[in-house]
Amino acid sequence: MHIRFTKMQGAGNDFVVLDETQGRLGLTTAQYRFLADRHFGVGADQILTVRPSPATGLDFEYVIHNADGGEVEHCGNGARCFVRYVRDKGLTDKST
Repeated sequence: MHIRFTKMQGAGNDFVVLDETQGRLGLTTAQYRFLADRHFGVGADQILTVRPSPATGLDFEYVIHNADGGEVEHCGNGARCFVRYVRDKGLTDKST
């Protein structure tokens, strides 16, 4: 499987960012773990995913997976990288 990704770093944490705005990749917990592996994968503290808005009034869905493949709710450094990513990729032009 070939996966397009962006590698980012924020305040000492490194991230793999996946764009699923055009379709879900359907990755398993093991596949997220493999991506985060520093020896055999890309290597990351967390994997950040941007998905289309799940509801009216929201710009995107933001999903975070830890290096162990589990989904988590928050990551401050990741949020900054996420915003930079959606702006740099032209997915939004909003400033707030």
